[in-house]
Amino acid sequence: MNKPRQYELITDVVMHNKDNFYRLAYGYVLNPEDALDIVQDSIHKAIKSDTLHDETAVKSWFYKIVVHTALDFLRRRKRVAVASDAELEYRDSGQEDHYRDMDLEKALDELPPDYRSVVVLRYFEDLKIEEVAGVLGLNVNTVKTRLYKALKLLRIEMEEVEVHNEEAPEYGR
Repeated sequence: MNKPRQYELITDVVMHNKDNFYRLAYGYVLNPEDALDIVQDSIHKAIKSDTLHDETAVKSWFYKIVVHTALDFLRRRKRVAVASDAELEYRDSGQEDHYRDMDLEKALDELPPDYRSVVVLRYFEDLKIEEVAGVLGLNVNTVKTRLYKALKLLRIEMEEVEVHNEEAPEYGR
């Protein structure tokens, strides 16, 4: 495929799906600036790449680049994700508490990256199993197995959180 056509396709896909790509990157790094860097690096890699062979698969091809860029970032940094002040203020907006959501986020963060990837792509990015397999470069059955194990681990983790919350004493009564 010629470079101008590839550039046009990439631009179109990124412009129409930028929020999804950002959310995917953010799901890995939990930092707004790092997520933006990952998306930017992914765009740069996509433009330089010669691996796009199917014009109909640009979106899943770019998802794959974002996932690999995020995983590379995490491997390079090998750091604990610490919430920024802005993140803490956002979560403590004084409105409705979302403890269940925070518990789910924490449980997702504790999953091994291979399992987290399939869950995020399948349920948060709403990709089909076949698309997840394509993005991650895995066999469909491998994706199904990882998804099954990830959901089982999440269920166990969420049940432990629920039991812990029920056992916690209530203050102020």
